[in-house]
Amino acid sequence: MAKDRPSVLQPLQLPTFRKIWIANFASSFGGLIQGVGAAWMMTALTNSVDLVALVQASTSLPIMLFSLLGGAIADNFPRRRVMLFAQVFMFAVSVLLTLTAWFGLVTPWLLLTFTFLIGCGAALNNPSWQASVGDLVPRSSVGAAVALNSIGFNLSRSLGPAIGGIIVAAAGAAAAFAVNMVSYVALIGVLLGWRPAPPPSGLPREAVGAAMLAGLRYVALSPNLAKVLLRSFLFGFSAISVMALLPVVATQIEGAGPLLYGLLLGTFGVGAVGGALLTGRLNERFQSETIVRTAFIGFAVCAAVTAVSSSPWLTALALVLGGACWVLALTLFNVTVQLSTPRWVVGRALSLYQTATFAGMAAGSWLWGVAGEHDGVGAALLASAAVLLLGAAVGLVFAIPPRVMLDLDPADRWREPEINLPIEPRSGPIVISIEYRIRPQDVREFLTVMADRKRIRIRDGAREWSLRRDLAETDLWVESYKSPTWTEYARHNQRLTHADEVIGDKLRALHQGPDRPVVHRLIERPPNWFAAIAANRTIDPH
Repeated sequence: MAKDRPSVLQPLQLPTFRKIWIANFASSFGGLIQGVGAAWMMTALTNSVDLVALVQASTSLPIMLFSLLGGAIADNFPRRRVMLFAQVFMFAVSVLLTLTAWFGLVTPWLLLTFTFLIGCGAALNNPSWQASVGDLVPRSSVGAAVALNSIGFNLSRSLGPAIGGIIVAAAGAAAAFAVNMVSYVALIGVLLGWRPAPPPSGLPREAVGAAMLAGLRYVALSPNLAKVLLRSFLFGFSAISVMALLPVVATQIEGAGPLLYGLLLGTFGVGAVGGALLTGRLNERFQSETIVRTAFIGFAVCAAVTAVSSSPWLTALALVLGGACWVLALTLFNVTVQLSTPRWVVGRALSLYQTATFAGMAAGSWLWGVAGEHDGVGAALLASAAVLLLGAAVGLVFAIPPRVMLDLDPADRWREPEINLPIEPRSGPIVISIEYRIRPQDVREFLTVMADRKRIRIRDGAREWSLRRDLAETDLWVESYKSPTWTEYARHNQRLTHADEVIGDKLRALHQGPDRPVVHRLIERPPNWFAAIAANRTIDPH
């Protein structure tokens, strides 16, 4: 019921989440001040519109390139340590940027290099932080916590750019960079003091490359997640036009200057805070796709008005609308990913969501910058508004799934079976076959359920999956698949969630044998196995 829905402020009652949230707020505040300084410094260093737009792209590009790596690291290493390393790295880069700017050594490409490196730190930090939300708050409060993170970021957006404009106007871009440098200190201190409970010891850590492939496979075989990634890419690609070209817009309207640029960004942040506060209420009344489609259309209005307006007041009003639509769409995308993904892969799923969104932002920043250079800023913004309307129409085919609270906790039904052949964790390949007895009248339903079983098996790491029917005993069906090693077979089974086990329960209900379906576990061995052992003693002898 609506009255039982967690308040958007409820996660702040949890001390650890509250401390990290406040420190992140301070860091976001500094980052936005730094962004104003970098964008305005670029306008002072060059008259090239596309280089100005590349300031935004240089921050988005590393998140597009390295988020999946960051997600794999987040799912396989202590997230606190990952976040701490990322924050220290960004602090060090900010120190170098501040010193370089202070001594007047910055060039356009050096500035882009520094902003790119800060983006690399964010690509490492963000998946660990976002995945940690589910560890810090109950699952029922994840939506409120994500919305609260959006409020924090956009509250800083509403004040940070305006203050950044004042700092740049009064003391120069180097002072803005120095403020950002100091803003990392609080979060580093909180992370040093945070002592999360160590995860339970279990299987060996996945290799990073294998973990990245597992994340890609999981998302590719999860239709709901694929839809979110497509829509987030389209939104990032088209909506970033306003942020990428706003420094140029601010030089072309009455009252041009860094202060006006900061104030315009601030109005965008005000709208974003309002959108975050409305998220819970809108989610109660409307389906996810309705909210996302409205966000696309609302941001199209924002881009179109910004394109034709010469009044700072009208532009500011359009940016308030744009900020609200921005946070409504991105918060809903984020929550949908978190609630559709089990904990073992949530960092990678979130990183792929970020990759899609920031790939759109990076490509859009470059494209709209080039379009603004050749056809004018107004034409570029109007073109992006048309693409936003197209993104809304895409929802007619690829709609965001309805919000459903799936039980994605580990099913924890699997127990390592007793075996008579001694094997090592790296022994393999392991071949699994499961025999079902299915009545002729149940075959159609069995095949329908088995299609979901196939998707889940392959999604969680099974290889060479197949389903066969016995030609003599026509009620006998055999499901089979491979795992490369015994460890991977155990990992595959431990990934099953309560939601996945619904499929297993349906199959067991359709099975008509006197006992449960018969499971055979075999280890694959070639005919010349002993010869191979003699030639290479490193081969597992079992």
